[in-house]
Amino acid sequence: QVQLVESGGGLVQVGGSLRLSCAASGRTFSSYAMGWFRQAPGKEREFVASINWSGDSTWYADSVKGRFKTSRDNDKNTAFLQMNSLKPEDTGVYYCAAYRGSYPDQTFPPAGQGTQVTVSS
Repeated sequence: QVQLVESGGGLVQVGGSLRLSCAASGRTFSSYAMGWFRQAPGKEREFVASINWSGDSTWYADSVKGRFKTSRDNDKNTAFLQMNSLKPEDTGVYYCAAYRGSYPDQTFPPAGQGTQVTVSS
């Protein structure tokens, strides 16, 4: 079982940046892929980004491509989501999640408690 703790959320103005962190424990961090999801008020949870076990392959939702970048530090058991050029529609609770395998799949895997990101216009 993986325990995940997100941090780094907050209030930022349009065009600003935030860096989210996700500290993981409970399984060998380098053995599984990580994902980022978000949920806006009144909307369903949606995929944002994912990264494979080694960090050399990443995937992004079209809505964040070119603005967000996910990475990981396997020595520190931590995943990151760098968010630039933030827009009001990026507002929501952001969750990191641990996939079962070394590459992401089409599931919503178990996630942390989430961190709030609010982009003000």
